[in-house]
Amino acid sequence: MAVYPVTHPLIRHKVTMLRDPKTNSKDFRDIVTELSTFLAYEATKDLPLTNITINGWQGTPIDVQIVEEKDPSIVPVFRAGIGMQEGFLKVIPTARISYIGYYRDETTLQPKNYYAKLAEDVQERRNYILDPMLATGGTTSAVCTLLREAGVKDIKVLCILAAPEGIRRVAEDHPDVDIIPAVIDSHLNERGYIIPGLGDAGDRLFGTR
Repeated sequence: MAVYPVTHPLIRHKVTMLRDPKTNSKDFRDIVTELSTFLAYEATKDLPLTNITINGWQGTPIDVQIVEEKDPSIVPVFRAGIGMQEGFLKVIPTARISYIGYYRDETTLQPKNYYAKLAEDVQERRNYILDPMLATGGTTSAVCTLLREAGVKDIKVLCILAAPEGIRRVAEDHPDVDIIPAVIDSHLNERGYIIPGLGDAGDRLFGTR
């Protein structure tokens, strides 16, 4: 497994805006979309290219390159992962969408699955899990397991914030899954929330409590 934090001044700036409790839901959603676009570019920079020849604007053949493989599948994890969907689709608008729903039991901190609808031929596609917060790693690990059971071989995790504990959990359970976080935070508190974090991403995205 490899972890690829996205090092860019604008990433830090925008994450700071997310941390600010005064940022309203509309602006929070817009910033998450922008950050998700950054992450999508980073996550797809290893896509293979195929050499082809086309007729250029002068009518003469030119050698160029294209990405030639099945459209990827993005996997927004309900509910907060939906907030990252639009940003990724700005980069690859033809991506298929696999929806998976988990909630975290606040007592045991264990993930509970309640919905899964995977894209057609998902096992033949690159899969990008979208979830703003990689906290304990339990939900992310469970999503990876579900995808593996469906035959998926190529998985990457895109998140806004990651905690070291969550990264270790995914590394232990799925050592071949790469993680692309915008920022790696300090630690988890006793309730499993990322510190310093930004609060509950789902609540802040959708204006709920």
